[in-house]
Amino acid sequence: MTRPLLNRRLAEFGTTIFAEMSALATRTGAINLGQGFPDTDGPEEIREAAVRALRDGRGNQYPPGPGVPELRTAVAEHQLKRYGLAYDPDTEVLVTAGATEAIAASLLALLEPGDEVVALEPYYDSYAACIAMAGGTRVPVTLRPHEGRYVLDLDELRAAVTDRTRLILLNTPHNPTGTVLTRAELTAVAELAIERDLLVVTDEVYEHLVFDDASHLPIASLPGMRERTVTIGSAGKTFSFTGWKVGWATGTPELIAAVRSAKQYLTYVSAGPFQYAVAEALRLPDTYFTGLRDDLQRKRDLLGDGLRAAGFTVYQPQGTYFITTDITPLGEKDAYAFCRTLPERCGVVAIPNSVFYDDPDAGRTQVRFAFCKRDDVLAEATSRLGRLAS
Repeated sequence: MTRPLLNRRLAEFGTTIFAEMSALATRTGAINLGQGFPDTDGPEEIREAAVRALRDGRGNQYPPGPGVPELRTAVAEHQLKRYGLAYDPDTEVLVTAGATEAIAASLLALLEPGDEVVALEPYYDSYAACIAMAGGTRVPVTLRPHEGRYVLDLDELRAAVTDRTRLILLNTPHNPTGTVLTRAELTAVAELAIERDLLVVTDEVYEHLVFDDASHLPIASLPGMRERTVTIGSAGKTFSFTGWKVGWATGTPELIAAVRSAKQYLTYVSAGPFQYAVAEALRLPDTYFTGLRDDLQRKRDLLGDGLRAAGFTVYQPQGTYFITTDITPLGEKDAYAFCRTLPERCGVVAIPNSVFYDDPDAGRTQVRFAFCKRDDVLAEATSRLGRLAS
């Protein structure tokens, strides 16, 4: 055939960087600090809850399209308890196959071809692909390093909005930079959305992974934002069961009905028994969530100290699983080439941030490492990376 097989909307997207680097880790036997998944399972009682659901025959057949009532109720309780956001579990909560499907369904449902989507760059790679599949046009607003963290330029955000803008796609806590948007930043985004009558789709899967004095604030909790916001959450990062792929979206009945109209033709339903287990997980005591945060903060500091000792510039993350670094002090200029050779040089795999930018030069010297690993793995990785300093 002379006609290209891949449609033009997806022509720019090949194999994801995560698949490529994970394959490289497998081939070389390197420690994989690239892809963001833990190397230990989450709470034993939640795993047993999934086993119990399987044995009891709950969810082994198709669950309800919007998700099992137990999980939708638990999500609504979580949003009310944590953030004071009241949602009707029957009409304002939708269970999805992970947050990625929730993002895809939201964009497919809410965008018309040619609509512009303002998104914070660097962005998780599925954002660009989902915007493209929906026929939208992505308009990046770049987070840039300032005083040790990545910050949002509010003037640049405002300038990015045009008469063609349909929605703002937020991600906070932000992957890959680890930035947690402040109340002032979120208030400015909210004011802009209301002024220009924009929708907001907000990816908050790292909501419980926030460190130091930072705190997570859902933009839907700000005045005038509940009615124009789809909030996306997930069990994978909070409970260390990333393979279960249980996510959800919350919003007004009109927004959730729109998202469901697209979601039902993607997976239809998924993860039946796991939904019951996640419902129990969301009701774990506060000590679980604070313990998770404290443990990951300690791991962040362990890896961060090792990266600094190895010669990297380290941007201290306020949240997520990830540390962004700069390789310029090591005499390196190309993050992709650096990451391709790092397994052979040090036996460690990382991700080049350049793949998260429309213009790769914007992240040319940035490399992301994941710290959601066992202490002994992080210690060995930092020991290996120490070879770069010598």
